[in-house]
Amino acid sequence: MFLVVFLFMLVLYWSTFRTQVPYYPSGRSAWARVVTELLPQGRAISVIDIGSGLGGLVLDLARRRLDARVVGIELAPLPWLASWLRARLQRSRARFLLGDYEKLDFAQFDVVFAYLSPAAMPALWKKARREMRVGSMLMSYEFAIEECPPTLSVYLQDTGRTLYIWHF
Repeated sequence: MFLVVFLFMLVLYWSTFRTQVPYYPSGRSAWARVVTELLPQGRAISVIDIGSGLGGLVLDLARRRLDARVVGIELAPLPWLASWLRARLQRSRARFLLGDYEKLDFAQFDVVFAYLSPAAMPALWKKARREMRVGSMLMSYEFAIEECPPTLSVYLQDTGRTLYIWHF
């Protein structure tokens, strides 16, 4: 029994040691705020949730914004599988990739959403500065980037957390 539990935890969290990013679910209030107030309106957009976990934000966004191409990427196999299955069962347009966001080109997205960890933010900022296009936006739930103050900070009163946004 201990071996089964150990193997389950290993599959669930195998990438945490390397990335220093544990599983953090963002929650519905953050999703609603992103979708209804903060995303560009009146045009088709492409959005990626890096470290998408169980896929809640991606599935919600794909349901609410029919004009959006919505993708989630997750490094840990078990959360990726859960989000992929959820999308299939819901017949969602959302796509889920298994892999490392470091291998993606952020230039193909209008919005990059992240809920990572403080340890991951310097590398994320470096990649975003290098690859994101003019007019795109980086959103980080709860964790700021010390090297650069955000363009906008949105405090979510019900969670006590802040959504940080940088416009490029």
